[in-house]
Amino acid sequence: MRKIDEIGLKLCKMQAEVFSASVKETNCSSLIFMRRFMNSGVAQRMDLGGFLFEACDVHQIIQEIETEFGESSYGKEKYSEAELYWIGYVYRYWSYTYQKTSKQIYKLIKPKELRGLYYPYHSLDPAQAIERILEAKDLNEKDFTARGVKIMRDLIKDEKSKKCCDL
Repeated sequence: MRKIDEIGLKLCKMQAEVFSASVKETNCSSLIFMRRFMNSGVAQRMDLGGFLFEACDVHQIIQEIETEFGESSYGKEKYSEAELYWIGYVYRYWSYTYQKTSKQIYKLIKPKELRGLYYPYHSLDPAQAIERILEAKDLNEKDFTARGVKIMRDLIKDEKSKKCCDL
């Protein structure tokens, strides 16, 4: 895990602004836009780190996503600009600090679930919000190894007891 730095904060702000602007600049629902964005070439370039050196603004990013996936009017539900800003910020913060791709983070937690956490968590520091989400989902990376070791021990123990019973 890496600490957030100036580059990370700028990426978070950029993605948050794109998500927020999508309310007015796209015809599709917020869920469709976020799914497209998180699986887009733009998100992939943000994941790799050189994105801030590109000369593009929020409007160009949204146009690029619509070019990549095609314009859509699918879906009706639009989230508020504040919710979208927070969701976009948290997604990028998570991706940047945990060094995971946008696709990996999107698979881990969907926008609908994040929206449900907006009111209780939006006033927290993003790192704290992510930590609480991981705890609630029982997905803390430190626990993966411990859980894996426990599963392996249980399997070995079961195998040993089966062999004892077979004798």
